[in-house]
Amino acid sequence: METHNNGIDDEDDHLWFRIREEARSDIKQEPFLFNYYSFSVLSHISLESALSNHLAMKLSTPSLPIDTLSQLFIAILGDDHSIKTAIRDDLRAARERDPTCISYVHCFLHFKGFLACQAHRIARKLWSQGRSSMALLLQSRVSEVFAVDIHPRAKIGQAILIDHATGVVIGETVVVGDNVTNLHNVTLGGTGKVSGDRHPKIGDSVLLGAGCKVLGNIRIGEAARIGAGSVVLKEVPPRRTAVGNPARVIK
Repeated sequence: METHNNGIDDEDDHLWFRIREEARSDIKQEPFLFNYYSFSVLSHISLESALSNHLAMKLSTPSLPIDTLSQLFIAILGDDHSIKTAIRDDLRAARERDPTCISYVHCFLHFKGFLACQAHRIARKLWSQGRSSMALLLQSRVSEVFAVDIHPRAKIGQAILIDHATGVVIGETVVVGDNVTNLHNVTLGGTGKVSGDRHPKIGDSVLLGAGCKVLGNIRIGEAARIGAGSVVLKEVPPRRTAVGNPARVIK
């Protein structure tokens, strides 16, 4: 029985086995996928190993080989239990909250919002270790490949859904809570008028509608909803909805 250095046995990782079963089922329906699923999923002993390899394949360049990135990623994922938990919570969030997510393996392999979020978790760990150059390089590659730009210092919770993901920008001092749903083309940024702690603080279970802009060091309360295309410059209380440009809170 394989036991990872985070202390969790493969046999107890039901989500990882579910992903493997879904991969085998897809192969039965579409044999053409055999090599792809074998390389990306079935040849790995853990979710962390498969994710490290898959992200490395996506983000590699001639000067950043797959093997080098994969070794870097697995060294971080294998040692951090909190990231391991967050990966699984993010997968469940996509499966439960995104009606287009037909399976865990589909999200794992194809949802760039999920992949960008996991790459950010690695970059944030690098940042916390003082490895800012590598963290910023990873941020740059994620932006180029997935069209998602998250500063490695930004703090993001668990069970995060970044749906569609294209055009998402999350600034350096942003804090995002748990169970947040973030649609495409969302900006969590600064106003350009201050420095230091200058970005939004997003509470748990917030919905950020497509194309909305939340700017400045303001608080979006728990379970609030920001309408599509809204520009939010002031605090939004918990469980309220803000719409418009500039946004106003409605009942």
